[in-house]
Amino acid sequence: MSVDAHDDATLPLRRDALGALLWTGPTGRAEPVVPVRAFPLSAPGEGVSLVGADGRERCWIARTDALPPATRALLDEALAPRDFAPELQQLMGVSTFAVPSTWTVRTDRGDTRFVLRAEEDIRRLEDGGLLITSAHGVHFRISRPMALDRASRKLLERFL
Repeated sequence: MSVDAHDDATLPLRRDALGALLWTGPTGRAEPVVPVRAFPLSAPGEGVSLVGADGRERCWIARTDALPPATRALLDEALAPRDFAPELQQLMGVSTFAVPSTWTVRTDRGDTRFVLRAEEDIRRLEDGGLLITSAHGVHFRISRPMALDRASRKLLERFL
């Protein structure tokens, strides 16, 4: 099946009775899809792919801001679990300065602990921020590392 491209008000999306996101393709048959951002950090409103159960792209959405408000809200709701990236506000402690290391942190979603497997799991972002990936695949963002308190910056520097 060829990929259908949409960037206007004609995107055929809806939810079924069980809450699954459905896309109706050119054949007229609705099928469950999962939305995936192409550039979730650098351009979250540009490039969203609707992927079928087989892992193949069904539809490409060039710009989400071109969608009608109701369709955009539906898409944003479906993307929200994938976009979960708590903002790290304070690094309260680390178990060891070698990896793997257990970090105790305060985020905008509350206090938590996670395991940092390798130093490569801390990525620098284009805007100067950091993205830290836990051993369980949860992403933690630090938008402005220099805005962290002194103790947090000192701990973080040991891993950079």
